[in-house]
Amino acid sequence: MRQLWVAHEVPPSPVPLWRGERYRHDRIRLAYVSADFNNSAVSTLMAGVFEHHDRSRFETVAVAFGPAEKTPMRMRLESAFEHFLDLRTQSDLDIAARLRAMESDIAVDLMGVHGECRSQIFAERPAPLQVNYLGFPGTMGAPYIDYIVADSVVIPEDHQRSYAEKIAHLPDCYLPSDSTRPIAAHPSRREAGLPEQGFVFASFTTATNLPRPSSTSGCACSARSKTAWLWLPHNNALAMRNLAREAELRGVAAKRLVFAPPIAAADEHLARLSLADLFLDTLPYNAHTSAIDALWAGVPLLTLLGNSFAGRAAASALNAAGLPDLIAHSPAGYEALALSLARNSAALAGLRAKLARNRLGSSCSTPHNSPDTWKRLSRPCGRDISGANRQRVLLSHARVNCASIVFTMNDHICRTPGGCTRREISPRRRASITRCCG
Repeated sequence: MRQLWVAHEVPPSPVPLWRGERYRHDRIRLAYVSADFNNSAVSTLMAGVFEHHDRSRFETVAVAFGPAEKTPMRMRLESAFEHFLDLRTQSDLDIAARLRAMESDIAVDLMGVHGECRSQIFAERPAPLQVNYLGFPGTMGAPYIDYIVADSVVIPEDHQRSYAEKIAHLPDCYLPSDSTRPIAAHPSRREAGLPEQGFVFASFTTATNLPRPSSTSGCACSARSKTAWLWLPHNNALAMRNLAREAELRGVAAKRLVFAPPIAAADEHLARLSLADLFLDTLPYNAHTSAIDALWAGVPLLTLLGNSFAGRAAASALNAAGLPDLIAHSPAGYEALALSLARNSAALAGLRAKLARNRLGSSCSTPHNSPDTWKRLSRPCGRDISGANRQRVLLSHARVNCASIVFTMNDHICRTPGGCTRREISPRRRASITRCCG
């Protein structure tokens, strides 16, 4: 279906801007394209990645076409890049032409097909290598997107045939995390609007991610644990009324649903979130940034493994955090484990202690910038896109899994002036992974 949408709405340009030219740059020119260079989920996750690119190897560029909010996050992002281009007033073709004029080696789409995406930029083929990462949990279905960055949990081997892109697998979790994020002083339960006593199940996700089966699971856990509370984010009045009605239908008094008001400061949100006893994930659409938030705040997270990229993200994060036992494989198993933890304070305390030990060392959060890594990636080859004549092109390093995504470029990118079909890409041009962990 998405391929049909792409073919109708944003087909590849018949006259691509990049037509197979070979660039001879001393550093790889890496452009990130997004409307979300502000206080967004993507920026929360990616800020540390942007800051930790090795500038001796990369010339990093941000191509921003979203609101220019003068916030601490925006200022941090502007400082993280070598070039930060605010192009929100320019057309898709103008932005694509700018990327081509800069001779961008790699263009990373951090939007995918959601929000204020502008896929036409990539349809113009401004760069030799175009990558789908993080903003959209699924295939773009577009012939002009070469790779999607993932891991073996969100895209296992038997799912790969459903993706139009080549898969660049990270060894652990595809979700990055910023290990410098502060957490404010913890409030009391009363200050956070919670009852003083009782087990707190939390599910800080948007209302659209709470389909009836997921809300039923939360309600079922609360109903069978008579002293439990279900903590949800404040939403519009209609959504909260509907949630309260669904709870009542499942034997849970509406007063046992606690709606948390929004908090602008991220450090205060994390501090408040740490008061939860267990974070209940949703299906079919998992928590993504919210899952990373919960784990960073020290809250164990329980998920039910889904059948799609979007329904497997939390499982990926749990694996990286060393907590695979919190991945359920059936609705009954999910509910049973939630109730077991609600009734077994020692087991829950053990999970929290393990999470505290693993938090900084998990593959979602640990930075690594070893010079030996770069040395391993600098073997010469016959053809590539960099003036340094390297065999591999490093896309992302540090804070993403303690790993580097490496693209073997022995065959470079075989494209004709009329564009490139998937059959034209040599099977020898494959995505490989080099660990950066010593």
